[in-house]
Amino acid sequence: MTLSIDFTNMMAGALPDGLGITETEWRGSRSAFAAAHAAVDAQRANLGFLTLPADEAALDATLAVVARTRGRFDDVLLLGIGGSALGPIALRTALRPLAWNTLDLAARDGHPRLHVLDNVDPATILTILSRLALDRTLVLVVSKSGGTVETMAQYLIVRDALARAVGEDAAREHLVFVTDPEVGALRRIARAEGIPTLDIPQNVGGRFSVLSPVGMLPAALMGIDVKALMAGAADMTARAASDDPAHNPAGAFAVLQWLADTRHGRHVQVLMPYADPLRDIALWFVQLWAESLGKTRKDGTFTGPTPLAALGATDQHSQVQLFMEGPRDKTVTFITVRGREAEGRIPSRHADIPELAYIGGHTLGALLDVERRATAGALAARGRFNANIELDAVDAWHVGALLQMFALATAYAGALYGINAFDQPGVEMGKNFAYAMLGKPGSEAARAAWDALPHPDARHRV
Repeated sequence: MTLSIDFTNMMAGALPDGLGITETEWRGSRSAFAAAHAAVDAQRANLGFLTLPADEAALDATLAVVARTRGRFDDVLLLGIGGSALGPIALRTALRPLAWNTLDLAARDGHPRLHVLDNVDPATILTILSRLALDRTLVLVVSKSGGTVETMAQYLIVRDALARAVGEDAAREHLVFVTDPEVGALRRIARAEGIPTLDIPQNVGGRFSVLSPVGMLPAALMGIDVKALMAGAADMTARAASDDPAHNPAGAFAVLQWLADTRHGRHVQVLMPYADPLRDIALWFVQLWAESLGKTRKDGTFTGPTPLAALGATDQHSQVQLFMEGPRDKTVTFITVRGREAEGRIPSRHADIPELAYIGGHTLGALLDVERRATAGALAARGRFNANIELDAVDAWHVGALLQMFALATAYAGALYGINAFDQPGVEMGKNFAYAMLGKPGSEAARAAWDALPHPDARHRV
């Protein structure tokens, strides 16, 4: 079991026209990374995601909820947004069989389906509620603050629907809250009504919370081996003890992307798995990278590479044209899985048709890997930076390692850029304007700021 990064095609020796990260830059980055590593280590008490893989008490509490609810529910409905939703979705896609929610109970080995409401579009919410048997549905309400407006709106609608379906008292037996251990609306409701609650540690931010009960509870309910997830994450955390990026995969990823961005103008950083089960991990990564690194520095300058999700080979037929011949402002990081060369043998038919004859006898696994290698080579030939993260398998151990690697890399990248990777002040302004327009108490200053903004001008409408 291992995870490795091949960054040959990021380096100057592999790219034409003098392009690429030079060996001097790579070697010179070691001191910068050592300082970033030390900065992250100095914040360890405030970075709870670093210790989540070793938090046996939290995992035991999560598994106790699973044991109490086993066999009682056919569906799990998760209410959340951002980090509260993207991680559980990525775990379902990666570690449950394809189209999990369409499988019957036997094919799911008795485990429930998982539905994630990650927005407040009424068409989606009302449709899902109309299709669920609420008397056989467990509702997870996930919010670190316990007051996220979208999640609270979802909760009020779903709680009302539950009460109508099973009665007010019984509705409490269909709820589990995942929230801050001390404060917030969900915590107050849980205390008042005796609703089971799991803690998101106070030092774990939402987008870093996938290995907390935020991700582990829905994963365990679906039958995913959460102990193996934690073991993979623990292994990656141990590898991150080195302050030399040549021996620290998370450090290598952070340094390479930082150098590509700040020294070589590669401001767009694409994550492109060549494995359908990993496609939603790319979307999870987009939030992690964007919300953590898109910041205004204290001196008023702006920073932050732009993450982009893609999927191989699908996006060879859409985005790769841009990657290949558009602006030289991107890096592409592939994720591949070893050992699939024998899977999906392609029959030999139509030997008289050249466009088909040459494919017969190969396999889909080999075809996918050939396409990735061909794309990587073509990008390199055009001077386009690319690298490859390679996994031995798509299983709980390797997914845990991959998620923890990206979380660690994000922390290191924040230190390299000289910004706080763990806040999101830009998001807060929009939230405060929304609260003001909805009439939330204490939003008077935000309301005044909103009212001072320009109003729509009829001259500027077509």
